Amino acid sequence: MSDTPNSPVARKSSITEHALTLSDRRIRYTASAEWQTLFDQEKPVAEMFHVAYLAETDEATTRPLTFVFNGGPGAASAYLHMGALGPKRIYFDANGGLPKPPVRLVDNLESWLSFTDLVFIDPIGTGFSRSLPADKDKQDKSSETPSSTEAEKPKEVEFWEVERDLKALGEFIQRFLSRHKRWLSPIFIAGESYGGFRVAKLARKLQQEFGIGLSGAILISPALEFSLLGGNDYNLTSWATLLPSLAAAAAHHGRAQWAGEPGDLSAHMVAAELFARRTLIPLLAMGDALTSEERQSAYQQIANLIGLPLSLVERQAGRVDIEVFSRELLRDRQRIVGLYDASITAIDPFPDRTVYQGIDPTLDGLDRLFTGAINSHLRDTLGLETDLTYHLLNLETFKAWQFDLKGELKQGFIGAVDDLRIGMTLNPYMQVYITHGFFDLVTPYFASNHLADLMKLDPEIRPNLTLKHFQGGHMFYSWDDSRLQWFTEMQTFYRNAIA
Repeated sequence: MSDTPNSPVARKSSITEHALTLSDRRIRYTASAEWQTLFDQEKPVAEMFHVAYLAETDEATTRPLTFVFNGGPGAASAYLHMGALGPKRIYFDANGGLPKPPVRLVDNLESWLSFTDLVFIDPIGTGFSRSLPADKDKQDKSSETPSSTEAEKPKEVEFWEVERDLKALGEFIQRFLSRHKRWLSPIFIAGESYGGFRVAKLARKLQQEFGIGLSGAILISPALEFSLLGGNDYNLTSWATLLPSLAAAAAHHGRAQWAGEPGDLSAHMVAAELFARRTLIPLLAMGDALTSEERQSAYQQIANLIGLPLSLVERQAGRVDIEVFSRELLRDRQRIVGLYDASITAIDPFPDRTVYQGIDPTLDGLDRLFTGAINSHLRDTLGLETDLTYHLLNLETFKAWQFDLKGELKQGFIGAVDDLRIGMTLNPYMQVYITHGFFDLVTPYFASNHLADLMKLDPEIRPNLTLKHFQGGHMFYSWDDSRLQWFTEMQTFYRNAIA
């Protein structure tokens, strides 16, 4: 291990060598767990932690290089790192179920390291990434102790804002390319959830402001337009883009009346998609102008598609919130379904209370797995020594995040699709891949389908955009079959992007 270059607090990095054995070959690679300094007017202001996996090859400069981050805002990269892309991954039950403790790590035979080098980035305030105190003379540079790191808690809120966050990521990528002499490599970016929002924004910003050409951009369960994340009486589209995911979950649990042949999930979802566009949006838009007969007919169709009682759909006026659905779909079994993966169930701890007050069996249930996995991997497998706490999901960051873009908001909401459209026109060779899990109620797949249909892409670049979704939830890659299918898809995507 060695001191991290240009590190004002002299953190100890870790550089180790490993091998990943696949069915057809053995990949030797170097794993670097390090902090990279960020500067503001040539003054160090923060240190961004990252883990880079670089395959040992004579053609390193031409091998694809992918920068990966998660979302939140406030989430570290451990979810994609230990869940799907890295050389080690968490063991899940076959269909994404949460295994009993303790967490198990296995060799990841579907690691993207087989076709690209990987750099997992933790934004400031997540993972081991920290801002630096304003008066660095007060900080002991000779050692890294809890009193000189955790106790001072330097202010990081300046990084908890859309544009500053994107700038930090752009600076990091730029300096990484220079330090590792990788400017001539095919560059890809991949992000999950709010990380998908980052990817859409960076598809423009990296090329326009940082001079970084992209071969590909991968958006995983992305939140692209925040107007679609929560419906109300006056914002109608979000209810329609959510409905197919509710229908998929209901069918999965055997509660829906199948729109096609029993067991044909695809046909059921197609019927829900058509209903959402052709019937639900007009229904909600008409309001009281619709006749009671037409309204009752639509409510009955909703009840059939999503497996809830007609009386409940009527009470919700066709606007079924995800928490209502989670509580009510399996209420007779005293079970709730996950918000991030509605195929997963948990016992309702308060079945007699009017409003659901329990936990989300997906997001909250995953914390123990990813916290244990990333800490074991970094500290044991990669040999990193630090007293810092790894922030898997920093709720302080989430609560403090600033979305103000200095007057650039449209109708009170922030979005990234315009940036993605500009990025695709700036670089008509860049390939874009958007993917979701069918059972994700938080960032539903049909929202991205709907937005793609509204992008008005020129016929020349429309083939550059791919949408493909899989069984599972927000982290659909926890399903064995979905992870295998996605891995095969991404091999082809990378091959075509750099052909």
